[in-house]
Amino acid sequence: MTDTKKYRDRIYIVKDIILTLSEYGQLNQTALFSFCGLNITKHKQILDNLEQNEMIQRIETVDGKRTITIFKVTQKGMEFCHEILEPFEKLFPRSGRSSSLNPE
Repeated sequence: MTDTKKYRDRIYIVKDIILTLSEYGQLNQTALFSFCGLNITKHKQILDNLEQNEMIQRIETVDGKRTITIFKVTQKGMEFCHEILEPFEKLFPRSGRSSSLNPE
């Protein structure tokens, strides 16, 4: 039997978040986690760390009683992706993957 649950290293999750935000421009938290195939409860800390390190930007707007949180990638995040993450993935490619944007 084949184990259908796949493990994705944190560095690849970071790359997926940055590339997804760069592709769509900006996304709310639910859409971002959905497109990246992530669990909000388990992976929110990664998003918080990216924001803390100025790789992504959080923009909150109030719409009536709701607060809408939008995320955008920063220039620093794009540079980190191109200079660090892409060369890393060339050296250590994800197993069984042809594209870096397909979530597991």
